[in-house]
Amino acid sequence: MATFAVQYTYTDDAQRVATFRPEHREHLAELHREGTLLLSGPLGGGPAALLIVVADSEEEALAKLDGDPFMRERVIVDRSAREWTVVIGQLPGA
Repeated sequence: MATFAVQYTYTDDAQRVATFRPEHREHLAELHREGTLLLSGPLGGGPAALLIVVADSEEEALAKLDGDPFMRERVIVDRSAREWTVVIGQLPGA
């Protein structure tokens, strides 16, 4: 298993984001409980977020997030995954 940094870019429609945020956060909380998602939170400077995921590949990291209600409701307009090697410090569960 490797660690991946997944960046989400959200729609500018703040009402749409707010409508589906509770369901989105519950889904991510479930992924965290199962050990797939290590960390998650919004990024400054625009409607975006960073998620740290454990997976075998970039494709698998994105596939593990496919069930996110923000994907279903098209709140996420773009996303990308890149393998991330932690050199200093430790991530919980990694």
